[in-house]
Amino acid sequence: MGKLPFDLEISDISALADVMNDKHLGEICLESKEAGCKLTLKAARPEPPQGMPMPMMPPMQLAGAAAPAQTAASDSPCALDVPKGNAVKSPIVGTYYSSPAPGKPPFVTVGSKVCKGDVVMIIESMKLMNEVRSDFDGVVKEILVKNGDAVEYDQPIMILE
Repeated sequence: MGKLPFDLEISDISALADVMNDKHLGEICLESKEAGCKLTLKAARPEPPQGMPMPMMPPMQLAGAAAPAQTAASDSPCALDVPKGNAVKSPIVGTYYSSPAPGKPPFVTVGSKVCKGDVVMIIESMKLMNEVRSDFDGVVKEILVKNGDAVEYDQPIMILE
């Protein structure tokens, strides 16, 4: 093959491609105004994932069905006092956020009416913001954690009645 308008050989372009790969460059662009041409080399890199899907929440028990287990657990000194009602629990370990962004109003507050499927909080885990939706219709009776608190998997976050 002959010379290109940039006075580059194919071996030079191959060397540029190696540099791109070694330095993890996404693109190199060469332009010659005298020759009136432009050469762009783009690395073939897979697109980064857009985010992990939220894990499925385990099936929730009805408040009446949970009562015997809570009664048995209340004998334990480590038992949590979770008010009666439908508990919206954290589906993952992370940080609880009550609003979509700092300075924005919270998704819900005590007294807010919630429909099944409404976003009620965000749990940040591994730098990903995971919207948590309610599995119940109801009114927010109590929010058990503060904005920015660390939460555990299956931890009750708010109670709906």
